[in-house]
Amino acid sequence: MAFHEVRFPDTISRGARGGPERRTQIVELASGDEERNASWANSRRRYDVSYGIRRADDLAAVVAFFEARNGRLYGFRFKDWADHRSCLPSQVPSPTDQQIGAGDGVTTSFQLVKRYASGGQSWSRTIAKPVASTVQIALNGVPQSSGWSVDHKSGVVSFETAPSDGIAITAGFEFDVPVRFDSDVLDVTLDIERLGSITSIPLLEIRR
Repeated sequence: MAFHEVRFPDTISRGARGGPERRTQIVELASGDEERNASWANSRRRYDVSYGIRRADDLAAVVAFFEARNGRLYGFRFKDWADHRSCLPSQVPSPTDQQIGAGDGVTTSFQLVKRYASGGQSWSRTIAKPVASTVQIALNGVPQSSGWSVDHKSGVVSFETAPSDGIAITAGFEFDVPVRFDSDVLDVTLDIERLGSITSIPLLEIRR
């Protein structure tokens, strides 16, 4: 899939709005009861970054970024300031934040994931775009400074030697969301001061 390993400008993404979206089918029965079915197994995030444009230079940066991505053609990284760490936003990632697997003495590769839990229920999100130099790994709670590597383009952690059977493998990290522009058009409006504005710049998470 066409993807550029470059991040959308942080100064603009910080003012964006958006978040996770799910698709649920709801059928209302003749009795007034309803049946609900999940069309998607996983959520998908949508954002609008037009709210982060505050200066003419911001507008120019977005136009340049849009042109360099050829509109919707190439995906890119986006920092979701509300959800970009393996821990709570107010905390600092630690190597025991998220369990990404358990050793079996054979498997050497493990995918980074983040779990969202509430009321006894949880959902695991695949983390495919960790931020370079932020990933930390621990085995049974003991931080590991070597013996492993991470592919920052896929979020796969690889060990030189397979962790022994039953060993808990945990990770801490920061991450970006893989997105693309959801329109091939930037509708720029020039105001009286000629600063310019764009009413909407939609981004859509890329799911693989």
